[in-house]
Amino acid sequence: MARIDFIQALHSTTKRNYVQRVVDHDKAECAAIARQFGRDYWDGERQYGYGGYRYDGRWRPIAEAMAKHYGLKAGDRILDVGCGKGYLLYEFTQVVPGVEVVGLDISQYGIDHAKEEVNPFLHQGTAASLPFADGSFDFVVSLGTLHNLEIQELFSAVREIERVGKGTQKYIMVESYRNEREKANLLYWQLTCQSFHSEQGWAWIYGEAGYRGDHGFIFFE
Repeated sequence: MARIDFIQALHSTTKRNYVQRVVDHDKAECAAIARQFGRDYWDGERQYGYGGYRYDGRWRPIAEAMAKHYGLKAGDRILDVGCGKGYLLYEFTQVVPGVEVVGLDISQYGIDHAKEEVNPFLHQGTAASLPFADGSFDFVVSLGTLHNLEIQELFSAVREIERVGKGTQKYIMVESYRNEREKANLLYWQLTCQSFHSEQGWAWIYGEAGYRGDHGFIFFE
C-alpha cells in the first residue's frame, strides 16, 4: 500500500479563508444542507458546497497521471466510487480511448446533471455496498468520498473497494491532516466529513480493512 499524491496540486490552486467561513455563515445549518448532496451542494451558494460545479477540464491531468501510473489500456473497466457528475470518468474515456467506465454516487442530483457522455454509466448508491461482482474492475478510484461516511460505513466501503477491484489497482483519496493547524482548517472548512483522521489513522483503517491499493490525501494547509 503506497501513498501517492495525484490531487494536492489541484486542491492548492484554490485559496480558502478558513475562519471567515464560520464567521459569515451558520456552519451547522450549511453542513446539514450540504449533506443532502442536492442542488445546493453542487450548484447552489458557496457556503453549501461547490458554488457551481461545472466541467472545466481540471480533471484531465489527473486522469492522465493515473492512466500512466496504473498502465490503463483499451478494454479495461474503471469504477469511480463517489463519481459526482462524472468528470473524471469522462476524462478517462478521452485519455484512454476504449476503456469502459462505471460510476457510483450517493447523489441523484449529481448523476442527473452529469457529463452527458458518461451519464448512462452512472448509478445511484452507497459506497458501503457496491452492486458489483468480486474482481470486476481493472481499476477502482475514490476521490474525496470516504471521509463522508461514519466509521462503521467507512470500514464497509474500504472492504467493498478492495472486493470489486483486481489486485492492487485501486486508489483512495480523502481529506486529512498532519498537524493541529491543518486539523483546525479542515474542521473550519469541511461541510460533509463524518470521519476525521490523521494520515496515520487512515493508514491504520486501510490496514484493518484489508485494503491493498494505494492512497493519498488532501491537506488544508
